Amino acid sequence: MKTHIAKFIAHLEDEKNYSEHTLLNYRLDLEEFDFFLNGVEVRSVDYPTLRRYLAELRVRELKPRSVARKLSSLRSFFRYLQREGVLDKNPAALLLTPKLDKTLPHFLSEGETIKLIEAPGDDAGADLRDKAIFETLYSTGIRVSELVGMDISDADLIGNIIKVYGKGKKERIVPIGNKATAAIQAYLDSRTDKVLALFLNKAGGRLSDRSVRNIINKHIARAAIQQKVHPHMLRHSFATHLLDHGADLRSVQELLGHVNLSTTQIYTHLTTEKLKSVYDKAHPRA
Repeated sequence: MKTHIAKFIAHLEDEKNYSEHTLLNYRLDLEEFDFFLNGVEVRSVDYPTLRRYLAELRVRELKPRSVARKLSSLRSFFRYLQREGVLDKNPAALLLTPKLDKTLPHFLSEGETIKLIEAPGDDAGADLRDKAIFETLYSTGIRVSELVGMDISDADLIGNIIKVYGKGKKERIVPIGNKATAAIQAYLDSRTDKVLALFLNKAGGRLSDRSVRNIINKHIARAAIQQKVHPHMLRHSFATHLLDHGADLRSVQELLGHVNLSTTQIYTHLTTEKLKSVYDKAHPRA
């Protein structure tokens, strides 16, 4: 089993270009299943075996989303083994994914977004960096992982475009607004180093995802925003505000780098809820 897992992970890395985070999740899910098998050969795994494993996951009271991810890992793994000729048929083909509740993403209002962006000020190196980060995240809607992976050469501040590497290491070009390019330029002008990374930490190295979270937490108090804010909320706000102002769903999908339009459609629920709220307040017989 361990040999098959190692080959499968190598396949995902080499052929599918999956991120390190995704590869780690696949590996952990499959190693957990291997532990459950307790020495049973992979060729002996059948549908009842998988049903027993699913029952164990439910006994552990895992969240449906966690169970769904583990089942997805197993489906992909057994589909790979069948394709490679290790198995004659895929025992996971008939497994049903637990029903998932659709959770609406949290986002900032336009006023709250402006407060957060303007919280850092513009008279110090760290503040210039933080403001450039906020402007870039809101202007482009890119993921935090895409932001921290950017080099200076990835930002065309004259052409108003940036190059980012998304999930699966897929490259895409994203437009960026004038306020964001001005903030980036001001930050770069304050630097004297020759580091290639676009955004640096205090030690002069590349920022991490966690560092961006800490930066946001630092400025929440200044911005006087009365809700918990995480970095992804700027991406959610970007998409929601675009749709509120008339952008079409397909364009927002391209900007966000979503493979499937259904992933982007979650934001239409937000705009629908806003319409309902306006209706309830404005209509005399609502």
